[in-house]
Amino acid sequence: MSQKCDVCGKIPSFGHNVSHSNKKTPKMWGTNVQRIRVRQENGSVKRVHVCAKCMKANKVVKA
Repeated sequence: MSQKCDVCGKIPSFGHNVSHSNKKTPKMWGTNVQRIRVRQENGSVKRVHVCAKCMKANKVVKA
């Protein structure tokens, strides 16, 4: 599934897990992206990937 928000463009961030011995291993923080049905301006309904932050801020209208 896509991990990019179609509304704000949020993508996963990358970094390192750092142990007590300072050994670094790759880490990825994924985005909380859901696939929901959204009503568009012209009245049609479309499925898009939207992050939870955009849903909470009412940036989309659920269908």
